[in-house]
Amino acid sequence: MADAAKPEVLQIGPMMGRVEDALQSAYQVHRYWEADDKDALLASVGPDVRAVATSGDRGCSRAIIEKLPKLEVIANYGVGYDSVDIAACKERGVRVTNTPDVLNDAVAELAVGLMIALCRRIPQADQFVRLGRWGNAGGDWAAGFPLTGELTGKTAGILGLGRIGKEIARRLQVFKMQVVYHGRSEQPDTPFPYYASLVEMARAVDWLVVIAPGTPQTKHIVNREVLEALGPEGAVVNVARGSLIDETAMLDCLKTGKLGGAALDVFEAEPSVPDGFWGLENVVLSPHQGSATHKTRAGMGDLVVRNLAAHFAGDPLLTPVA
Repeated sequence: MADAAKPEVLQIGPMMGRVEDALQSAYQVHRYWEADDKDALLASVGPDVRAVATSGDRGCSRAIIEKLPKLEVIANYGVGYDSVDIAACKERGVRVTNTPDVLNDAVAELAVGLMIALCRRIPQADQFVRLGRWGNAGGDWAAGFPLTGELTGKTAGILGLGRIGKEIARRLQVFKMQVVYHGRSEQPDTPFPYYASLVEMARAVDWLVVIAPGTPQTKHIVNREVLEALGPEGAVVNVARGSLIDETAMLDCLKTGKLGGAALDVFEAEPSVPDGFWGLENVVLSPHQGSATHKTRAGMGDLVVRNLAAHFAGDPLLTPVA
């Protein structure tokens, strides 16, 4: 039996243990992902649910929102909220929160890590050693592991100079790289050169770092023209959303040498990854782990809990997006 003193919350998917413990302590929680018959669950508890706790990969669809007539707030575990139907929320006066800032450093670190891994061929070097190939070249270093590129002196173009984009830019400057950017509009107080055209920026840089939000407007913004503008010596890094890059065009460019390389933490239909990537030496693949550190995920979870607590206390939301 539901505790009448506790607001009812629909939890769409699993979260960290400390988050789930906090939710269970404060609310009557219904675990959507565990229900064998999800429609039956929504029919049973939906009329009383006042909040949804979800994550960026699971979101909350219009179909679910429409079955929650008393829904007041959706707390999203992640900075990206493109999987939450914002239009449906606005129609019904439902507030939405996310978890910005706490993940800036972790995502920026991974972006730079992917760049180093691709540039210095760290995955291949690891295998070179593990397979016992080092030292078996008869002392002839020319027959050993091949020379690689380096980041120093190169130019990085950042697509989306927001909170995380700025953190990436700061780190790349430490590597003695030049930084430029493209976005919806120029930021006058930013010390980096601005390109109004993404294609023109791609022609001018060695690296394209994708860290813009995933929206209908940014779907496939990195298209074949942009990828070919980067050229056979250029590389793309994506730590945003897979939808921003035309994956089919990217794969073709990588295979035909029209694009030099790619370091990818996100994919269009993840966790499904096109097997065409698997055999390519000029790619580094990562399982969407930009924010996947103990510290960052704890901070994200705390924001989910604090936003819900603020809402039910009648206080302003900490990080509202809608």
